[in-house]
Amino acid sequence: MGHKEDLLEGAKRCLLEKGYGRTTARDVVAASGTNLASIGYHYGSKDALLQQAFLALTEEWGDRIGPAEPAGHELPADPYGRFRAVWERVVATAEASRPVWKLRTEVVTRLDDDERLREAIKGPQREGRLGMAEGLLGIDPEKEPEKARVAGLLCQALAAGVMIQWMVDPETAPTADDLTEGLKVLMGERD
Repeated sequence: MGHKEDLLEGAKRCLLEKGYGRTTARDVVAASGTNLASIGYHYGSKDALLQQAFLALTEEWGDRIGPAEPAGHELPADPYGRFRAVWERVVATAEASRPVWKLRTEVVTRLDDDERLREAIKGPQREGRLGMAEGLLGIDPEKEPEKARVAGLLCQALAAGVMIQWMVDPETAPTADDLTEGLKVLMGERD
């Protein structure tokens, strides 16, 4: 690995351990085994490096959830069965994903005061919606852009809400069955 990759990996470790606001350039240098000048050379600034590291961690979380139909496991044919199967995968990552969601929560609280950070994550957030629609639900954003957009919006909203509930109180946080039953209530299919 070169300095650029070492810096990114070091920044990711620092973000997960110290958070966004408490990570310094010196922390990243110590974690990566590089030097301060490397940050400016490869990323322009510590903030740009931290933004890239944050986005990489978010993308890695999405990759851990996996494809819509994992190899050898076809999704159920009925919509509620598919919904349950998808959210079982998401909920299964809750404990392991806690550091990433803690970081995401911190980043969201910084957006009102950091316009550059807000601008840096807008595009990737939009791409993430489409990625969730494709990865979780198998909707091709190229073929069905509006369907992917609205499904991705719902997936992002549900994922954020579910993960925050798991951070606050894992014992009463929603399971995939809870979410499925709640959806049935919303759809008027359960008394």
